Amino acid sequence: MDEHRIAPRRRLLKSGKISFGGAVIDCTVRNLSETGAALEVSSPVGIPECFTLVIEADHIHVPC
Repeated sequence: MDEHRIAPRRRLLKSGKISFGGAVIDCTVRNLSETGAALEVSSPVGIPECFTLVIEADHIHVPC
């Protein structure tokens, strides 16, 4: 299978948080690159279009 992404993604299995407007939703970060991420959540309901992805273990705060 050919890879067509702009930036290569690296596989992860880290605990993360989707942070927005004072609220936080727990997630699992499956992979990450400079241009995107694959997040797993129990339900996507209530997640806004814009948020901050926080991976505390790595001190990462990424606006999404």
